[in-house]
Amino acid sequence: MQSHITLYPKIDIVLKDISQSIINLLKDKLVGIYLFGSLSYGDFDPGRSDIDLLTLVNTQLNKQEIDKCLKLHLEIEEEYSQWLHRIENSFTPVSMLNNIQPPNDPRPYYNDGEIWQAQYGNEWIINLYLLDKHGITLFGKDIHKLIKNVDITDVQKACIKDLYKEWEPKLREPEWLENSHYQSYLVLNLCRILYTVFRADVCSKKVSADWVKTQYPQWANLINTAQNWHYGIQMLMQKETLEFLRFVISEVI
Repeated sequence: MQSHITLYPKIDIVLKDISQSIINLLKDKLVGIYLFGSLSYGDFDPGRSDIDLLTLVNTQLNKQEIDKCLKLHLEIEEEYSQWLHRIENSFTPVSMLNNIQPPNDPRPYYNDGEIWQAQYGNEWIINLYLLDKHGITLFGKDIHKLIKNVDITDVQKACIKDLYKEWEPKLREPEWLENSHYQSYLVLNLCRILYTVFRADVCSKKVSADWVKTQYPQWANLINTAQNWHYGIQMLMQKETLEFLRFVISEVI
């Protein structure tokens, strides 16, 4: 593993510790461990961003292996308490990479102190694109040799599907947005959807948000608030966030 993984030496220590623990646990069943998300493409904010990992395995994990992976992650977050509930990891069979469409089978997914069997949605195609463009191999086979080229038009279609399947239902679940983190997360994801659909590219949330502010200045205050949010402060813009969601749906139609 390279000595410098990210721009954050303290995070590199966490990544190396997680990786070595997974290597020791899964042994020959392990194909590779990969970093993606904001840490991989220069959009990371220590006050708000999570650590996103993909662990590729030869076959689905059994219950005993899942229980051990859960214990591993809980121990990591106990040791590095700054990252409590801020590390995500999908334990995904490598065969799922054979198709750019979301896999039918779920995979064990670690988040918020739990592992459960989670189905991939339209974010699958988006994440494959970002992994191919920016993913960092922490251990194992080179991620760029494992992923087949994903066309940007497929990513655009996935973004639109994601808007309607994942986010449009939130209009009928306003209580979901009582969480400040979710408000910020939704606003910045909507910015990325707009950018990807209209610019035919996938960029960081910062680049996407800055572009949306220039194109739609009426939303600049909301987007600035979302960009400035971090753990420990409140974002009290639930109504405005729902209005922005309605606006993005109307623009994309």
